[in-house]
This record gives sequence, structure tokens and C-alpha cells, in this order.
Amino acid sequence: MEINASYTSLVAVGDSFTEGMSDLLPDGSYRGWADLLAGRLAGRTPGFRYANLAVRGKLIGQIVDEQVDAAASMRADVITLVGGLNDTLRPKCDMGMVRGRLEEAVERLAPSCGKLVLMRSPGRNGPVMERFRPRMEELFSLVDDLAARHGAVVVDLYGAPVLGDPRLWDVDRLHLTADGHSRVAEAVWQTLGLPPESDWRTPLPAAVPPRWARRRVDDLRFAREHLMPWIGRRLTGRSSGDGRTGAQYSSELGSAFWVTPEEGRAPGPVATWRRVDPTPLP
Repeated sequence: MEINASYTSLVAVGDSFTEGMSDLLPDGSYRGWADLLAGRLAGRTPGFRYANLAVRGKLIGQIVDEQVDAAASMRADVITLVGGLNDTLRPKCDMGMVRGRLEEAVERLAPSCGKLVLMRSPGRNGPVMERFRPRMEELFSLVDDLAARHGAVVVDLYGAPVLGDPRLWDVDRLHLTADGHSRVAEAVWQTLGLPPESDWRTPLPAAVPPRWARRRVDDLRFAREHLMPWIGRRLTGRSSGDGRTGAQYSSELGSAFWVTPEEGRAPGPVATWRRVDPTPLP
């Protein structure tokens, strides 16, 4: 791994984890680890370009069909790919299909970028995690194998106990809080060979477990606001991502586009981004 490396462009591919849910901003949009990472990378490199193509609710087949070609065409320094976990959380999951489509994605993306980043995704500690753990670990074994065969790097979030702490997960129990996303951004930052700014594996302070009554209230709220709508979408064949595109994907153009810092000079934090033409980098 190159230490203190420099990167001029980043494309993020995936589902809600990469879109940024539930790192909610005051204007109602989501930020998330990929946006945080892009802002930090842009602060080091003038003219940095970024595109987040991820869409909530997408299965691995949809990610491959809708995002991979667009990402590959952009010829970025770094592409991040996280997908397949939504498939493993379905009651019926064809792991052979997941394996084939994820392998297809890696085979198409790895030659198109300077560095492909894959992940072993985190999961919230609890009964849902225990039920689906065998599928998740099968998926992560495939991620490791694909990375070794195609020269990608793997960020092992699953292996960090702190990211299973329920306090780093939103009330929907599916998406990380702002602190969780910040830790993921730091993990990817370090995997890219950049100097650590914090220890993303640091455990949270000890806390008194909530009382039984509080847990039951939280369980009822979760079931009413998140679990039942999720079941309803499964029964009707709908997805939370229906009709949505990635933040930097134009339905009118039928292609992705870049954003770059409004102020093109570096170093320094990025305050705002502006859109630029969807022209691939050389």
C-alpha cells in the first residue's frame, strides 16, 4: 500500500450504505461516508472529481445493471463497490446469483480504475444479524477472494466490533448514524494509504443498558415505522429506490457526471461542490 498517496477522482457504487443513509443533513439530504471521504480527498488535490452513483434498496443485480457501466466509463483513480448485502437480507436469496453478479461487477470495474475498494460491511448486533450471519460471511468470503484475484483492496468493517454497537445505528436498525459513517470514511481513508486522523476502531464509552420498558417501546417504534413498511414493500414488489438515481447520475443524459469543489484550490475543507461535464478523465 502506497503511503500518503494522492488521488484525483472517486466514484462510489452501491446501495443505501454508500448513498449515505441515515447521515441526515438539515436540508433533508444524506451525506454519508462516501461524501465525507470525497471531501477529505478533495482537500488534498486541486481539481478533484467525485460521483456517487449509489441508490438505496438496490440489489446486486440492479447495481451491476444500473451503475457499473457508468462508473467504469469515468476511469476514476478510485472506485468503491459495496453491494450484495440487501440480497442476503431477503428471506429467499440465491447466493449463486449474488456470487455471479458481484464477480461480474468486479471484473468490469477493476480494469477501469486505478484502485478498486471492496468492503466487508458492518452489521448491527442483534437477532437479525445472527439470523443472516452465515449468508453475510459467505458474501464476505467472496469479497476477499475477488479482491485477491483482481488486485482490489478490502476494508474490513465487519471485523471491527465497535461497528456492531447499536449506538452507531439509526432507529431503523439498518443504517449507520453520522458517527458510524465518519468511522467508515476514516477506515477507507486509511486503507487508501493516507495518514490516520483518528482510530475508527475505538470502542464507545460504556453505557448502562436501557430498561426493559424502554427496549419494548423502541421495538414497537421500530416495527411500526420501519419493519412493517419494509415487509409491505417486499410483499408488493416495491423498493425504497424505485424511481431514484444516484446523486451524480442524470436520467436526461443517461450517464453519470462529476462534481468538483466550488473552490478549486487545495488544501482545505470542501464547502460546496459544483457540477462539471460528464467527460471521462484521461
